[in-house]
Amino acid sequence: MGNIDSCCPLPLHRIVDEYFAESRNKLLELAAFFDRLDRACDAADPDGEFRVVALKRAARVLLEPGPQRVKRMALMLSDPTEEPRGYLDRKAAWGAYSGNGEGV
Repeated sequence: MGNIDSCCPLPLHRIVDEYFAESRNKLLELAAFFDRLDRACDAADPDGEFRVVALKRAARVLLEPGPQRVKRMALMLSDPTEEPRGYLDRKAAWGAYSGNGEGV
């Protein structure tokens, strides 16, 4: 894989032309997800769910200046531990790390 800090071979207008609609849709999907959380039938606080907290924290990176937003967000959502787990508690991944052993 090449240097991630290198420039994109496309000019800005081509990047916008090619990826704007797809990116717009993903942003609207994320807004819809947060709207659904606010309308949950049990009225539970979404900030009590570690995956929601992790997603909100990672979403703030979108508007931060600087390179490698994808890398920074991926690291925020990943399990930083290096020791293997003694057992797996579920077959599917959580998609975020709680800090207390849950996640990823």
